Amino acid sequence: MGPHPAVAAIRLAVRRVLHDVLVAHSASSSCSPSAASSPSARSAPAPRGSAPRDGAPLVLAACSGGADSMALASALAFEAPRAGLRAGGVTVDHGLQQGSDARAAEVADRMRALGLAPVEAVAVSVGRGGGPEAAARDARYAALDGAAERHGATAVLLGHTRDDQAETVLLGLARGSGTRSLSGMAWVSGADGRYRRPFLQLDRHTVREACLAQSLPVWDDPHNVDPSYTRSRVRHEALPILEKALGKGVVEALARTAQLSRDDADALDAWAARAEADVMTTAPAAAGGAQAVHLDTVGLHGLPTAVRRRVLRRAAIAAGAPAGSLFARHIEEVDRLITGWRGQRAINLPGRVEVRREGGRLVIRQG
Repeated sequence: MGPHPAVAAIRLAVRRVLHDVLVAHSASSSCSPSAASSPSARSAPAPRGSAPRDGAPLVLAACSGGADSMALASALAFEAPRAGLRAGGVTVDHGLQQGSDARAAEVADRMRALGLAPVEAVAVSVGRGGGPEAAARDARYAALDGAAERHGATAVLLGHTRDDQAETVLLGLARGSGTRSLSGMAWVSGADGRYRRPFLQLDRHTVREACLAQSLPVWDDPHNVDPSYTRSRVRHEALPILEKALGKGVVEALARTAQLSRDDADALDAWAARAEADVMTTAPAAAGGAQAVHLDTVGLHGLPTAVRRRVLRRAAIAAGAPAGSLFARHIEEVDRLITGWRGQRAINLPGRVEVRREGGRLVIRQG
């Protein structure tokens, strides 16, 4: 008799991601300078079902102790040895609740009990920039990056589900964001594809059922039901109302929108990168500053709006504007220097970046 269907589903999802990790690792190893002279670099991946070799790639599970991440940790502990990979875990103590340090230690012990090693509990200090949710997220990813680098991990798995993806898209719609924001969370993200999200096609009910079937203890974060957090209100108020009004399938439709939007955004970004080479030149940076960027206004005017504004955003960031503070309204104002030129004054962007039109070119530089 096979495993419970929910357990089989989470294991299959992780198995597919581990296969991709192995393929990527093999490709990068074969391209390394030492690959030609290293017998281990030339050797094939370990046969499925064999024990991981010393020096086999390490994959970490990011685990908060909640149902999604405990299901992820259990599936990784089961699948990684069968794929010839080492499996570890990391939990982040945000220090936002009383007793969070003891809870992080308990989660670490649970991961060790599953057979994960190495396991680390990392305490972080959460700042205030961008609001509490964004600040906690920034601190968490910084901690995960640090753990991956300390342990030499090839990948870090995250437990985001299809429901999380739907919430992300809905939040983007509410903000009036562009296609990239509506594309939600990527299957693969981070430097060198470090972060992988195996559960984006699984619903939250399935992963929770997998925990129940395996008698895995889980911790329900009270922040997830705290209405002071925007995502909590989306999860417990907005989405249920939408499903009541529109019928079942809203979560699946929003997740599908994310994938369609990502495909479009990727294509437009690639077009913008090609166009940028034709219209943009850079000038040497002043002492301690970013480079100045010059853009040909005639070439820009001939581009579709979606592509042109992507080029403008990329140029502003290249000149020193922080990406997280650069919003659509900023780019629209810069765009009017091209499409509605009437002799306007220079435009100031975040990061002390100034955009000025000088004849047939836009000049973007830090002030």
